Amino acid sequence: MHQRQNPDLLIPPCTDAGTMPNLRFSFADTHVRLQPGGWTNEVTQPELSIATEISGVQMHLNGGETMTGVREMHWHKEGEWQYYLEGSARMTIFDSSSLARTFDYQPGDVGNVPKVLGHYVENTGNGPVRFLALFHHPLYQDVSLNQWLALTPPGLVKAHLNVSDEVIASFSKEKQSVVSGGNA
Repeated sequence: MHQRQNPDLLIPPCTDAGTMPNLRFSFADTHVRLQPGGWTNEVTQPELSIATEISGVQMHLNGGETMTGVREMHWHKEGEWQYYLEGSARMTIFDSSSLARTFDYQPGDVGNVPKVLGHYVENTGNGPVRFLALFHHPLYQDVSLNQWLALTPPGLVKAHLNVSDEVIASFSKEKQSVVSGGNA
């Protein structure tokens, strides 16, 4: 037998002042960070006060015949859920034991990255890639591998990775979430 849902359960709670909290937010209201391979914009607890346990970022990876965008190699202390809105993408996820998996995504696909696993996303099509990344944390935070290496003493990086001074000098001390990936 089908039970009827209590309509009172469908009404969100009111604030102390008796008004409904803001339950809608537009990414268009956030600051867009232009980067070499595309752009990002975030929604976190400061922008949407009701978001006490979640945050998100919209990622746009440029696409075209000559340059494509890549979400640089990084990791988070929280797990990441992704929803692909536009374009064709490929994500590689890796762990500290050198295991890795690669997945292809199209609009409507959902991706998941367990917490602290390194990953990157590359545009594999001719047009842009756009996806939402959501986190169970009120602030969006990540650790950029490029920035981390740039801020590590150069002698350590050279000794452990066996890379040239020129490569070490190319690392960016400023975080660039979306970088240019070169030719498509």
